[in-house]
Amino acid sequence: MKRRQFLNAATAIAAGGTFAATKVQAQSEPQVQAQSEADNAEADNPPAAATTVFGFEEVAALAAERARGVYKQPVAEQVGSFADLNYDQYRGIRFRRDADPLGGSGRFSMDLLPPGAIFYEPVNISIVRDGVPHKLVFDPKLLEFDPSQFPEGADTETVGEMGWSGFRLRTVLNRPGVMDEFLVFQGATYYRAVARGTIYGLSARGLAIKTGSPDGEEFPLFTDFWIHQPDPASEWVRIHALLDSKSVSAAYQFDINPGAVTMVRTRVALFPRVELQNTGIAPLTSMFWFSPASRRVVDDYRPAVHDSDGLQMHTGAGQALWRTLGSHKNLQISSFVDNSPRGFGLIQRNRNFAEYEDAEAMYNLRPSVWIQPEGDWGEGEVRLIEIPVENEFNDNIVSYWLPKKPMARDERHEYRYRLSFAPLPPNDVPLAKVRQVRSGRSINVETTRSVIVDFDLALFTNELPQSKVTTSAGNIVHAYLKPLPDQGVLRLAFEFEPGDATLADLQAVLTDSDGLALSETWLARWTV
Repeated sequence: MKRRQFLNAATAIAAGGTFAATKVQAQSEPQVQAQSEADNAEADNPPAAATTVFGFEEVAALAAERARGVYKQPVAEQVGSFADLNYDQYRGIRFRRDADPLGGSGRFSMDLLPPGAIFYEPVNISIVRDGVPHKLVFDPKLLEFDPSQFPEGADTETVGEMGWSGFRLRTVLNRPGVMDEFLVFQGATYYRAVARGTIYGLSARGLAIKTGSPDGEEFPLFTDFWIHQPDPASEWVRIHALLDSKSVSAAYQFDINPGAVTMVRTRVALFPRVELQNTGIAPLTSMFWFSPASRRVVDDYRPAVHDSDGLQMHTGAGQALWRTLGSHKNLQISSFVDNSPRGFGLIQRNRNFAEYEDAEAMYNLRPSVWIQPEGDWGEGEVRLIEIPVENEFNDNIVSYWLPKKPMARDERHEYRYRLSFAPLPPNDVPLAKVRQVRSGRSINVETTRSVIVDFDLALFTNELPQSKVTTSAGNIVHAYLKPLPDQGVLRLAFEFEPGDATLADLQAVLTDSDGLALSETWLARWTV
């Protein structure tokens, strides 16, 4: 999937890298309550609006019924003004703000998204009011067509029931009186969100099936959505969704609270049509092209180009891991075995503009996504997939939880988790974190790599720790630590001699004299 094409077509990105916003009329301007990041992140209890006639179990019953039948992929022919649209033409179609399905009251508003371009799969969208779903029928008269892109006008009479392709939600997020979009569902099971002060970047997904498999990936679809009309004073909005594919049907519940941390509390019930052996829970999809740790042959003025620079993990045993992302010539699959993980996510840790120098893409403002499982997820692994790319226009990083046991067919399998979009994930482990990684050919020996790992210095003001650096292949030589007080980092530098190896997994951690970890464990994969 073309990342930039998907990114731009799915959302109305305004010039300068900011997302579309709508001014709230004075008479309907909601009161914005100040809320700290901590309060937002701990807003654990969605409102009682969920106690309606139509709820999660009704959607689960529909998913179970579908799983007993033969899968039929929904397809609608794109005709009239929606046929053969290019990028600019698709962007020239906007939903009329006076047609807001949520009524323009309360904290939330909603746009319905048209079909066209790469979005050819129709979805059913309903609003739930007082426990009763009301379907939103496709109506092109609810759309505005940019005259510069449609000089002869738009054909809205002969297109028929093509179906909407998705929707976006808005709220007052960054500026008083301005309804910023903060969440969009469009395309397969992809959805993205932003927190205050961030712009769209990586995507979350409903499910990952056979990702990285030689048999090819299976892309399930969200075929139906039910958006519950929020209470006017509510800070949460609830969405139910129905997923379907040839391998599984599933029911989803998303409780969303936008703010300094935009939290998406998720519940999913899976009903496999077949035994699911390679199916990822809570998948994330991002982009990594290059960084100072992994540039390869890149002729680019920017120091780094990525939506995420690392996979962060807190294991069930309490270990903190940071896996630096890399660019590789061949597909790389890494597995991190765990039992009842505490959290994991794709993180954009470097937040300074100078780390990227891109005034258009503004990678320093891309959000991180942190996943916190609820309940016992048992044995399994966090899987990371790195796909080779030659530019920044394709998503090539995927992470997810892969259960150890396959999910049996004709049974219900349920998971719950909190998914948080924010500049950085919650810092609940008091260990020194990796600030920056650099790598390049050694100036002394052409076949040797020089590696620099900078850790936070703040914890080591009195006594320097010890370093432990290992590799799965080749040799580590000349490892040493050097404090850089002006930069606030403790630099670990070493040389890596690959020898005849074509792949090696590197690992480093700072410890006290007894071997107790004082830093998160840094991980990286080197390939030829």
